[in-house]
Amino acid sequence: MVKAREPGPLGQAVAQRIRTLQDDYQRDSSQAVQALALLRRGIGRQATETPELWGLVGMEQFYAAQPENHRPYEAEILRAERAAHVAVTLWALHQQSNRTKRMHVADGASLGTAVRRLMSGSDSDEPIRKRLLRAGTATSFDVLGQRLRELVVLLRTAEIPLDYGLLAEQLDRWQKPGGPSLVRQAWGRSFHAYRPPADPGQQQDDAPELPESDALANQTKDQT
Repeated sequence: MVKAREPGPLGQAVAQRIRTLQDDYQRDSSQAVQALALLRRGIGRQATETPELWGLVGMEQFYAAQPENHRPYEAEILRAERAAHVAVTLWALHQQSNRTKRMHVADGASLGTAVRRLMSGSDSDEPIRKRLLRAGTATSFDVLGQRLRELVVLLRTAEIPLDYGLLAEQLDRWQKPGGPSLVRQAWGRSFHAYRPPADPGQQQDDAPELPESDALANQTKDQT
């Protein structure tokens, strides 16, 4: 079993915010139900266009988690705002109407792992794999958000959780120079490295990253 690495300030902030909302939602708190409805309405919109979501996506925790005497640069703040907005609104979609299972699990499970868990090993899995490829070849942050939404709908139906703190950090990295390639590589590695648990009832942790680029990363480049 591979121990999940410690998340950075953004991953911590998003995970903390979602954990609080998730706990309250599963207790059927009316305030949490309303918050998730607001968050879902923010899907596909810019973070700067949704003042009604202030206080709901974890930016306060992001600032609080910064090292002492460190003030984030404007570009760093903008990346974090966009990443947190997409991650938390997608989680709200993922968790919708599910009061019994947690769709955010802070176990380090990457998107590739979650998508691989959707697949049964038959020819019918090809459309699912192609959706991951489409996310990996997104040419803009907005397009990436749209394609992630398609995957989250599938994960919600199958009740397969995702580490949204990790996703937020990957969305932040995606916006940096060279970031799309690195994120695509991470998704591809976790997709290919996943192994089903020996016990069908056992929760599968994220598989270890492989040392080399994999076929999925290469295929996404071919499809760009």
